[in-house]
Amino acid sequence: MSDNELGTYLRAWREAVTPEEVGLPVGPRRRTPGLRRAELATLAGVSVEYLTRLEQGRDRNPSAQVLGALADALNLTLRDRMVLRRLTKEADGGDPLVCAAAPPLSRTPRPTVLAVLERLEPAPAVVLNWIGDVIAHTTGYELLFGPVGLLDGEHPNILRHLFTDARARSAYPDWAREADNLVAQLRHDVPLRDPYVAELAEELTVTAGAEFADRFADVATAPRRTGSQRVEHPEAGSLRLLHETLALPDDGQRIVVHLPADDATATALDRLSGRRPGALRALGRAG
Repeated sequence: MSDNELGTYLRAWREAVTPEEVGLPVGPRRRTPGLRRAELATLAGVSVEYLTRLEQGRDRNPSAQVLGALADALNLTLRDRMVLRRLTKEADGGDPLVCAAAPPLSRTPRPTVLAVLERLEPAPAVVLNWIGDVIAHTTGYELLFGPVGLLDGEHPNILRHLFTDARARSAYPDWAREADNLVAQLRHDVPLRDPYVAELAEELTVTAGAEFADRFADVATAPRRTGSQRVEHPEAGSLRLLHETLALPDDGQRIVVHLPADDATATALDRLSGRRPGALRALGRAG
């Protein structure tokens, strides 16, 4: 096994991507397969010297921002971005799943919180921890967001779904607005230098690239506690929702409740849950 798997992986991808695939002219007399180092360096915004060190294994600790920029420049798929991140962790001797000296990340709501959640049925409601992991939800929430892939996996996370699941682009017509708000919550709702936030941010900087990294670097955007949301549901159609956020500061958790903003959405959600018409009432017009 090579002791420079990260460098080998980067070079293999650089040589596999053609100039046409990244919008560059082919030009005459190209002796290098794929992209030249200088071309990839320019596209990623790094120096040729630094890219050379990475490929040769003389630098094995690139930042998440550099990895994300290289992945964007090479048009890597999500799976390939995850491999790139894993190879970087292995080269640096780190374990991406360990957050040393940090309090345990809560994935269990208190019994009283679960009781509150039960009483919110049939409304779509969810309990999230401070990095956006889904740790409990109503049946109404599962019916609303399960079909768009949000609840897939052992530890579903709303940010990971939004930025790395292609179904989220279809589900949220206002995707950019959703992304702005969720990243602002990640930045503003937790203590500075929280290792779990840092780990998730590093992961998404690589797997989602500049779309996440640029938002995470913007400290000026404040999260919205209330607001409206449009959802394109594969079964219920176009929905307009209002949401309220209820903070549980002692647990580092929050409850988010979604309610219909108009009569058409209320009817669609009742039909989706098999409830009698009028179980959910529209609250007003979404802004």
